[in-house]
Amino acid sequence: MLVADTSALVSLATVETVGVVLAEFEVHTTETVVAELEDTAEYDDRHGAAARTGLDARDEFETHEIDEPLASSRIDPGEGSCAVLTNRLDAEFLLTDDLRALPELQTASDAEVAISPIVLKALVEREVLETDEAREKIERLAERRSWLGQPIYQRAVGLFE
Repeated sequence: MLVADTSALVSLATVETVGVVLAEFEVHTTETVVAELEDTAEYDDRHGAAARTGLDARDEFETHEIDEPLASSRIDPGEGSCAVLTNRLDAEFLLTDDLRALPELQTASDAEVAISPIVLKALVEREVLETDEAREKIERLAERRSWLGQPIYQRAVGLFE
């Protein structure tokens, strides 16, 4: 079981992978994340389109209400609600693409906090994706989410080395 925040769902949708992830894994999120997706979906750009794709798949993941999410200067309400949810559900993973929040999320959550490309690695291990296809998705993700040259890109590429 995994809990995904807004950034992770947008990233997975950006490379047309959200559907297969939802088919392969038990995915949960929060009402706060859904509200963030709705806000992002209002933009007329690739992030808005990805958010709309995530919202279109809402029936495929379970959404939970979190009354008191964690918050800090690094953790936004969506991420904080997901951290609380991972502890409530005893989830294995919390997916986020916010590297700035990642250290605090690791201390706030009992789950392993990971970036969304780890799911691509898991899909390769499950033989749902070929390694080359997953690497190509990381390259597209890096381009579309402005990750090229960023630490998150290095982490994503490192998953396949």
